[in-house]
Amino acid sequence: MLTGDIPCNKVYEDDQVLAFHDIAPKAPVHVLVIPKVHVASLYELDEVSTPYAHAMISKAPEIARELGLAEGFRLIANTGEACGQTVHHMHFHILGKFNDTGDTGFPGEDE
Repeated sequence: MLTGDIPCNKVYEDDQVLAFHDIAPKAPVHVLVIPKVHVASLYELDEVSTPYAHAMISKAPEIARELGLAEGFRLIANTGEACGQTVHHMHFHILGKFNDTGDTGFPGEDE
């Protein structure tokens, strides 16, 4: 994706961040936001990669608004395999437009 060799349905790009639709969405709107440098997870942030994480978080509301999520969105980062990280390149999920049943895509929240 970063090098253009894997196609993606891009929604945003600048010099630090790329955002694109997830190929296996968990919500009606499900976009991934990734940094343009390799960072395996939030655990790996350092002085070089921290500005990219900041850019990802800072751009999330702008991207969400462009996707029609003015009423709200979830911003999720799975860190470590024990918490569901399967792709070892730091990324955030922007999720929104959940169904009318009140489901927010967060497992077990009614417990």
